[in-house]
Amino acid sequence: MLNYLWAAMIAIGIIYAAFTGNLEAITNAALDSAGEGISLCITTAGVMALWMGLMEIAQQAGLVAKLTRGINPLLGFLFPRIPREHKAREYIATNIIANVLGLGWACTPAGLKAMEELAKLEAERGTPGYLPEGENVKSYGRETAGVHDGGNMTDGSGITDRKKGKRERVASNEMCTFLILNISSLQLIPVNMIAYRQQYGSVDPAGIIAPAIVATFVSTVAAVVYCKMKDSRKRRV
Repeated sequence: MLNYLWAAMIAIGIIYAAFTGNLEAITNAALDSAGEGISLCITTAGVMALWMGLMEIAQQAGLVAKLTRGINPLLGFLFPRIPREHKAREYIATNIIANVLGLGWACTPAGLKAMEELAKLEAERGTPGYLPEGENVKSYGRETAGVHDGGNMTDGSGITDRKKGKRERVASNEMCTFLILNISSLQLIPVNMIAYRQQYGSVDPAGIIAPAIVATFVSTVAAVVYCKMKDSRKRRV
């Protein structure tokens, strides 16, 4: 969808410029923007290489492992149904730490691995849609064979299977909570914003740190409250 939106905006801009006699200005702006984009990528790559290197040093020195153990109580509060020794906890902790340090790019691999492990956890729980094809649904020790309902396949949990009996995947509470926290994450050092401000000539690139901490703290608190409210409501239902 985004590809169509961008293509439409570019086409509308070019057509409008052609009708208003500003096609040369559009061409010059496109060339200038391309140069700025390359310069920004080089600046951002340097900043990210620095912080990624520091993150790797911290990991090799055992600092990340200590931080992971330190936030275990927080993870227990946010994800009470994830077993303490499950790999998903480790990846979630790494993702949160990278986000707090403002390493948006560094947290992406850990976030993807966390989602993979959460999907495996749902398969272990027997959640419909996460089991291998042809395997019966197991929900916390109970087996429910699929039954037909108006031509569609349904499992014992009431989730309707789609074409050819394939079960529909539904994101778990843990997945939704992790995604929301990942989006709203508290940041102590907004590395990307500092790099952008430096690139475009800000006299105080780091001046964004205090406002960013306040804004992301508020967004994180709101995210935690929202997730806990939704989780509590789902349990009551």
